[in-house]
Amino acid sequence: MKLTGVELRRIEMPLVAPFRTSFGTQTARDILLVRVETDEAVGWGECGALADPLYSPEYVDGAADVLRRFFVPALAAADHLDATAVGRVLAPFKGHRMAKAALEMAVLDAELRAQGRPLARELGAVRDRVPCGVSVGIMGSVGELLDTVGGYLDAGYVRIKLKIQPGWDVEPVRAVRERFGDDVLLQVDANTAYTLADARHLARLDPFGLLLIEQPLDEEDVLGHAELAKRLATPVCLDESIVSAKSAADAIALGACQVVNIKPGRVGGYLEARRVHDVCAANGVPVWCGGMLESGLGRAANVALAALPGFTLPGDTSASDRYYRTDIIEPFVLSGGHLDVPAGPGIGVDPVPELLAEVTTATERVAC
Repeated sequence: MKLTGVELRRIEMPLVAPFRTSFGTQTARDILLVRVETDEAVGWGECGALADPLYSPEYVDGAADVLRRFFVPALAAADHLDATAVGRVLAPFKGHRMAKAALEMAVLDAELRAQGRPLARELGAVRDRVPCGVSVGIMGSVGELLDTVGGYLDAGYVRIKLKIQPGWDVEPVRAVRERFGDDVLLQVDANTAYTLADARHLARLDPFGLLLIEQPLDEEDVLGHAELAKRLATPVCLDESIVSAKSAADAIALGACQVVNIKPGRVGGYLEARRVHDVCAANGVPVWCGGMLESGLGRAANVALAALPGFTLPGDTSASDRYYRTDIIEPFVLSGGHLDVPAGPGIGVDPVPELLAEVTTATERVAC
């Protein structure tokens, strides 16, 4: 293929309710979409970066800038373009994995559409439906939390993830266990809010039979996670610390995690996400698919990834209405606690033009 055009599109999608984590509260998602045009097909990509550099060093304006100034011109100069070439061409540029992932996703979508091949099959999927969990933000009260969790269980979600932070951890978890019982698959996510000095306190979560505790310590503190894992009965899962297949292999070798959350944007794209999956599978480490409150475009690709064999835990692949009243695609709808894996070419979904236009705040053509 040859790159003939690139459009950077900003959309703003209001959330159905504020989503609070240990690093802040979101009421809307400012999302950067990448549309690539080639001589064979058009493809869509979605950047997982948030508006502010709070979850990671990347942020939406920065992603748009590095795509505009460096990544798109470099890719346009390539003699031959396919998804595997994206990583090679962009390798000299340090970091900016979410921006790279968005461009790779768009090229991969275009390539597979041209060939009539679904993303799920390309990645190695073994299922046509994936089980879905839901991420529950920090609430104003335990009562509000219980009402929210109850609603998600009634909707059919098969796993609940509670966001935690110091001052909102043991009591909310206890309340959920007491109300809904031990059979509910339950896990917690700290988003780096603790230090190793909190190990004794975090061990108070052990009696609740959690699937895992996600990223309790700073993303750079891999050795701290290894030490924490020795002190907890609850399995430690790494999120922010895992930025590549190599970092996953290193963390596993150090005993820093028993579970890995794979977010394609965080590791630089779906091809690297598959490599992370393969490393974990080779070491007997279960993985699950995380999310960044994606639109339906990013959600479609994540669902395809979650259908790989090593994804043995339900992911944050919630239905469209978990976060948005109106998606930019025909919405993903939960059925029996599962979502169907898109079967069409590429990511298998397309934006609905009218819905996309309603949430678009800016578009920009990048010269190729």
